[in-house]
Amino acid sequence: MRAGTQLAIRRMCTLTGVSRAGFYRRGVSPRSASVELRDQVQRVALEWPTYGSRRITAELRRDGVSVNRKRVQRLMREDNLLCLRKRKFVATTDSGHGMKVYSNLAAASVVSGINQLWRADITYIRLLEEFVYLAVVLDAFSRRAIGWALDATLEARLAVTALEMALERRRPAPGLVHHSDQGVQYASHEYVTLLETHAVQISMSRRGNPWDNASCESFMKTLKCEEVYRSEYRNLAEARARISDFLEEIYNQKRLHSSLGYCPPAEFERLQSSRPRLMAAVTQEAR
Repeated sequence: MRAGTQLAIRRMCTLTGVSRAGFYRRGVSPRSASVELRDQVQRVALEWPTYGSRRITAELRRDGVSVNRKRVQRLMREDNLLCLRKRKFVATTDSGHGMKVYSNLAAASVVSGINQLWRADITYIRLLEEFVYLAVVLDAFSRRAIGWALDATLEARLAVTALEMALERRRPAPGLVHHSDQGVQYASHEYVTLLETHAVQISMSRRGNPWDNASCESFMKTLKCEEVYRSEYRNLAEARARISDFLEEIYNQKRLHSSLGYCPPAEFERLQSSRPRLMAAVTQEAR
């Protein structure tokens, strides 16, 4: 080996903190492992700007990286990888109507599977020159977005369209509880009739109490921080396409939820649905 090559190797070893013996063994030094971990933390933080150290640690572990949260916290602090601040949520509820208001059934509900409790809500989204409105229906068990509609109007039809999507996708058995606020859209004749036709029990939050539908409030904040505030939609069609991609591909399929053991909603549903079949198979084999 030429002297120039030897000098280059010696300098690389000095810069990286790797011994010459280690270089020739092509081993991975602790320093290079630390650099790799820092790179992995940075990539997750850039992909998910609102993730804190808990979710980033969970994401790394899902990828097979053995790391504790304190180390992730330290790396995030050193690299100033702070999650984005959440903006204040603005309510769009108009409960000043004379239509029937229903009792809060969700407060006493013990949810053990999908299609037992659905939660619905509406929020606004700013375009370049106007506001549009998003209605969503979530399954309370898995936090999955199962129905949604985006339009330029707050008429009851907006909420009805989101509910129709959820009913078509899930086809729930009678007895499902549907919970919302007391907004005029959810108390409208068209919406209530659709629920009653499918034998769905109607539940509503107490007036002026957003905590009764806290999981929907949390979903809206996630949507705003991770998609809406990071985008500029030119028109309704573009907003509808981008938000559809976020809900179906990112939120439902990839985003980790602390309340679900750091699983995405779709994966959580698959895991839960496989357990009864697994137990049945084990029981049958034991016989």
